Parts: sequence; structure tokens; C-alpha cells
Amino acid sequence: MLTNRSFMRIDATRYRIIGPVNRTVAFATTRLLCHQIRGIGEICFETGAALMKIANLAIADVKLITPTIHRDARGFFSETYSQKALADAGIAAVFVQDNHSLSRHKGVVRGLHFQIAPRAQGKLVRAARGAILDVAVDIRFGSPTYGQHVTAVLSAENWAQLWVPAGFAHGFCTLEDDTEVQYKVTDYYAPECDRGILWNDPELGIAWPVQAEQAVLSDKDRKQPRLADMPAAFAYDG
Repeated sequence: MLTNRSFMRIDATRYRIIGPVNRTVAFATTRLLCHQIRGIGEICFETGAALMKIANLAIADVKLITPTIHRDARGFFSETYSQKALADAGIAAVFVQDNHSLSRHKGVVRGLHFQIAPRAQGKLVRAARGAILDVAVDIRFGSPTYGQHVTAVLSAENWAQLWVPAGFAHGFCTLEDDTEVQYKVTDYYAPECDRGILWNDPELGIAWPVQAEQAVLSDKDRKQPRLADMPAAFAYDG
């Protein structure tokens, strides 16, 4: 209720509610505050007992998502996905499949992959074990950031996730041995729509943490075409 505002204090650096308020009021007020600060590029959402931090990267459609981990003597608990928190941040994604990969060695590169319409995929990526450099390349023809990319380190330690929407090619390089990556996708795997871009296309300028002669790749990924040699797969709609 509005009368409870007199008992609240807002921490402006974290956008959290502190004080003797009931949980329902705290949740509602946090949602209101998050809507008010949406334009600043970094948003915190209260989702039940967990705090989920969602930040825009240099290409704003790609977002870095960091759930809170609650630790105690038993171990930890974390709410790793919240449809409501993502929707409040403008990510209206419905996931239909979860994928899980294991890369035995540091320097494994998977990518750059995407699916074309009508089976284009958005991906929510996380490292459940080990660490990766995760990469998203804008391949929306006509986009002001076409051919540009953003990167983020995702690890079991930092617990970060990357939202990669349709219209982006995605790939990663493992930074540790025995790295496990899990990701949600918004459409099922469709071999007839499966496409890729050469991971080290020089026009992309990606600073991979491994040299080409040391990278561990599939035969398929070694032979992917350069972006300039591919037909436009997606159109930028503003």
C-alpha cells in the first residue's frame, strides 16, 4: 500500500528496497522503481527472494543477466531463470528446449552459429561449470551495428548469463578444461535452417583467447563462410 512508503528506504546504488515492509509491497515497489530506471542501461529486478541484475551491453539488444546466489553451510541456491524478470526487462522470450554441452579442453571454440527464419532462435546462455568467452555478432542487415560484436565472460564463478536474440550469430571459446555450457533456445533445432559464420573471420575483429592453430573446432566450424560471403539472413527492423 502507498501508506507503507513512509517506512521504506531506497538504496540508489542497488535499486533495492530496505526496511520493515511486507514482501508483497516490497515486490510491487521494486517493480515500479525498475520501470522508472529502465533507460539507464542497468536494471535490478526483485523476483521473489532472488535479485536478478540485467544489464545492456554495447549492443543493447544483447543483455548480461546475473542472478543472485544465496550461499550457506549447505551450499547454495539460485533462481537462474525468471520469465517475469526477463519480460520486465523487455525480453519476451518463450523457451522450448534446453541444451547442454561439455567441452573437455580449454580452447574449444563452438560457433559462430545461428538459425534462419522460420526457425530463428534466441538463446539464453550460461556456464554451469568452468568458464567461456561468449560472443554475439549482429547479422541484422541494415542494423547500425551490423557486423559488430559483444563479448562477455560467463563462468560458474560469476554466474552470469547472456541473452542473445534472433538476428545474432553466437559462439564461445572455453577458458577452462571440462567446461559445461547450458542454454535455453526459443525454437527447436532445425538442420535445414542451421547456418554459421567463420569463427575468426578477420572482418569481425573478435579477440578470441586462443590462436587459430591451437583452437579445437569441429570440421564444420573450420569451413564456415565469412559474413561478407553470406546472403542477408535477417533484416533490421529498428
